[in-house]
Amino acid sequence: MKDISREDDMEEQLFLDFGIHHEGTILPLHTSITLFLMSYCNCKALKTKAVVSESERQVTLSTLSLPMDIAVVSKQDPPLIVRSCHLPAIVDASGMFCRAGLAVVLRHIIHKTYLADPTRKDVIELLGFKKTCLKACAEVSQWTRLCEISIPLAVEKFLQEPCAEIPPEILQLEKKLGEPVKVHNDDKLRRQKMQQEIKTNDNADGLGRKQELSQKKSQKTSSLELATALSKLSAQETVSRVAREPSNIRKAKNADLPPLEHVFAEGLYFTLTDVVLMPCIHQFLVALHKTSPEEISRIPLLAAWYERVQQVPGVQSAATACSITFLHFPDLNKTCDKHLQASETKTEEADSSEDQFLGGPRPTMTKLKENGIEAMFSFHPCPAPTIDWESLPAAVSPAQGNLPSDRAVRKQQQLNNLLSVVKNMAKPGDIIVDFCSGGVVLIENKEESLIRAKERSDGLGLSNIWFIQANLDYFIGAFNIGVALHACGVATDMVIEHCIAARAAFVICPCCYGFIQNTVKTTFPRSGRFQEVLSYKEHMMLCRFADQTAVQLPPERRLIGKRCMGLVDLDRAWAAEQCGYKAHVISMEPESCSPKNNLIVGFPV
Repeated sequence: MKDISREDDMEEQLFLDFGIHHEGTILPLHTSITLFLMSYCNCKALKTKAVVSESERQVTLSTLSLPMDIAVVSKQDPPLIVRSCHLPAIVDASGMFCRAGLAVVLRHIIHKTYLADPTRKDVIELLGFKKTCLKACAEVSQWTRLCEISIPLAVEKFLQEPCAEIPPEILQLEKKLGEPVKVHNDDKLRRQKMQQEIKTNDNADGLGRKQELSQKKSQKTSSLELATALSKLSAQETVSRVAREPSNIRKAKNADLPPLEHVFAEGLYFTLTDVVLMPCIHQFLVALHKTSPEEISRIPLLAAWYERVQQVPGVQSAATACSITFLHFPDLNKTCDKHLQASETKTEEADSSEDQFLGGPRPTMTKLKENGIEAMFSFHPCPAPTIDWESLPAAVSPAQGNLPSDRAVRKQQQLNNLLSVVKNMAKPGDIIVDFCSGGVVLIENKEESLIRAKERSDGLGLSNIWFIQANLDYFIGAFNIGVALHACGVATDMVIEHCIAARAAFVICPCCYGFIQNTVKTTFPRSGRFQEVLSYKEHMMLCRFADQTAVQLPPERRLIGKRCMGLVDLDRAWAAEQCGYKAHVISMEPESCSPKNNLIVGFPV
C-alpha cells in the first residue's frame, strides 16, 4: 500500500470510502460492492483511492487483502468536485466531470471494462436486456432503491447490532425472489420448458416410482433455466435446440405453459443487481449464521439464490480476490418448508399507485375552491424577458442541440424566462446548480445529456462548469440558487427539498405531473393546507389532469389542465413556505413557449 502524492493523473480516479471496518469487512458496503465488481470485471482502467479520516491516515489496508493496489488519501485530498458528492465517485482527467453514487459508478465501471475489451460479453450483459439495469434513480425505481440504499443500510446496521430478527428489507428481497419471472423471450422459453417436462414424463413411464419422477422433473426444469441464464454470459445466445418444437407445443395456449423459476435476483439472468447484492447478502448470512443459524431457514429462496450465484463463471475468483469465503447450506431444504410463508408477513407495502381514477378533476377543484384554495399565478418579475442570442456564440443556442427549429425557438423562450428570474435574484459570487440538467454545477442522472453538455462546454472553452452524473441526493456541495428546467414528476419536489436543505433559492419549471406519486421520502399533498382538504387519491387526480395541456387539445380542456398545474404547484409553493421560504408560481412568457409553462420561484426569508 502506498500513500498518494500530489502529481496530476491522466487517468480517471475512483474514490472509495474506507472510514469504518467490521471484522475484515469494509463499511459502507458500497465500497465492498464496488471492489467486488472491479474484481469480477478485472477492471484496470481506474486509479483507485481509499478516502480515510486523518486519524486513520496510517492505516494499513493490506490487512484487508484487497484485490488491487489502492492509494490512501485523507478526506481533504480529493478534488472539490468529489468532496461535493457522496462516495463512491469517479472523476475524469479534466477534474470537471464527476460520476457519483453506487449505481452510476458501477455502470461506468462496466462500460469502461467493455470499451477496453469488447470480448467481455459477460460484463456488458450485467446491464440487462435493454442495458438499463439500475439506471433509474432510487426515487422512482424499486430495484435501484433496494440495491443502492435499503439492503446495504439494513445489512450494515445488522452487522453492527446483530440480532435474531431478520431485517424487513431482507424479507422483502425474499418475497421478490418468489414472484413470477418475466423476460423478453418468455413465451419461447416456457414452451421449451413444457417440451422438456413432456419428455421427462414420457421417459418416466413404467417406472412406477413417483419420487424418482419428481426428482427427474426438478432436475430437468431447473437445468433449462439455469443453462439459459448462464448462456447469456458466454458467446452462446440461447440454449441450443436440436429439433423444431412439435405442433402440440407450438399450438399450446399461453395460459397452459409452465411458469419459469427464479434463477437470479431480477428473474432469469445474472445482472448488476446480483453483483450488488452478493457482498451484502454474504456478509448478512455470515453474521446470521453466527448468531441465529436456524433463522436462515426463513429465507430459503435467498439462500438458494446465494448458492446459485456461486456457479456463475468469474464469481468465485472475484470472491477469492476480495477475501470472501462462501458459506454452503446443504441441509437447508430439509427444514425450510414450514417457513416459506413466514418471509411474507413483514414485507407488505402500500400500493397507492393502483388507485383507479374515476371521473374528472372538477369535483376536486370545487372542493378546493369551497375551502378557499384556487390556482394563483403571480406577476412575472421580468416581463418579456429576452436574451440576445445573436450576440452569443452559436454553441450556446439550443439549436446546436439538434432540435427542430420551432422547438429550438421555444427552448430559447424557456431559457429567457429561467435566466431572467435567476439574474433577478443572483448576487456576485453565487454558485448556481442546474439540477436535472448552467451555472457552475450541472447535475443530471442521464449520462448522455451530460456528455453532450460537456462537449459543447469544451467547444466554448468554458472552465467554470462542473458536470456531475448522479442522483441529486448524492450532491452535498454548497450552493446559492438551484434551477431545473422541466424537472420530471417528483424530481421537482426532490430539487426543492434539496434547495431547502441548503437554504438556497430555487427556480423550478415542473414537468410530467402524471408521473407524480408517493415515494419513500416524498408524499402528496405536500402542504398542510392541501392535506387538510384532499386525500392522496384526489391529489393524484389533479396531477393526472395537469398533464392535459398539449396544444392539440381543445382550449377548454387545456384551461382545466393549466388550473390543475397551478394547484399542484401552489401546493408545492405552500410546502416551501412552511419551511421558512417565500414562494410563488408564475407563468413563463409567452405561455406558448411550452405546454408546461409554470415556474415555481422561492427564496429563504
